[in-house]
Amino acid sequence: MKLKPWIKSVIIVLIGLAVAAFVIVPLPFYIEAPGATINLKELITVDGKADESSGSFSLTSVGIRQATGLLAVKAKFTDFEDIISKEELTGGATSEEYNQMQKYYMESSQNAAIEQALKLANQSYTMKFEGVYVMSVEKNSNFYGKLAVGDTVTKVDGKTFKSSEEFMKYIKSQEVGQSVTVTFLHAGEEKEATGDLIKLSTDKKPGIGITLTDHTEISSDTNVKINAGSIGGPSAGLMFTLEIYDQVTGSNLRQGKAIAGTGTINSSGEVGRIGGIDKKVASANQAGMDIFFAPDDTLDPAIKKKYPELKSNYEEAKAAAEKLDSKMKIVPVKTVQDALDYLKKMS
Repeated sequence: MKLKPWIKSVIIVLIGLAVAAFVIVPLPFYIEAPGATINLKELITVDGKADESSGSFSLTSVGIRQATGLLAVKAKFTDFEDIISKEELTGGATSEEYNQMQKYYMESSQNAAIEQALKLANQSYTMKFEGVYVMSVEKNSNFYGKLAVGDTVTKVDGKTFKSSEEFMKYIKSQEVGQSVTVTFLHAGEEKEATGDLIKLSTDKKPGIGITLTDHTEISSDTNVKINAGSIGGPSAGLMFTLEIYDQVTGSNLRQGKAIAGTGTINSSGEVGRIGGIDKKVASANQAGMDIFFAPDDTLDPAIKKKYPELKSNYEEAKAAAEKLDSKMKIVPVKTVQDALDYLKKMS
């Protein structure tokens, strides 16, 4: 049967609309892919001076894009690209809360990096621990609805702390079901909330039921400026530390090498596990890096038993480099000192 011209036109328009929708209409999912590898000379200055030494330290990132039908299909057939839900990306937080969380993680990461670099360079500084930022509150927490994202917890049962590690150690030393009183700042106003500790699903230890990061303020005669722009999250901590240390000491440990990496940093100088390390390795490889520092985290035996396929960040990074047939050297580090020791031996 021969179709009338106007019917053909309608069909063509409908097909065109369907194709356009497939290409441009956003889906309720996101695509994780290799992001940018950024030379830290562009972001960090010490005492107003830029880093002009040979070689480079670079942070690596994971790119996040809203999925469309076309991008989702592409991700299915592209190495180092994954489709994730909004829940997986934000942990159930609103977009505003998620962006705020990333900002706080970055702020905490920068201060920890400056502290570690100055400490290792034997430079004086003052670090003031203000408390812990509340990054999320579990729905089964007895503080759900009492604490909010962005609040700063300053005391528990009237006790103050010098770090988030000390804060968590105290909480975990208590009993599940025990009542505690939390003092916190909300919009600059001091408040209190009381509730029972719950058993955390992660380690079965007592907890308030929040995720957190350090709220700190650092000051020093050495003026370190980090202009991270819209970059968020805590995973650049290690690379920030190395760049600041190199500028403060003038040691030029890079010896002309292009060095990338990833990993959080804490007040003890320990390098912590991060997500998406395979994508960061792919980004660094594409950027022509010579060396990649990867967190050599130790997996909890209980978690390893539950998820036997789980690998350490270093193992994930090695596997990604092998898949890429990369010539980039993957170096495991547990602490900033491990990275410095490697660089000093290299030089």
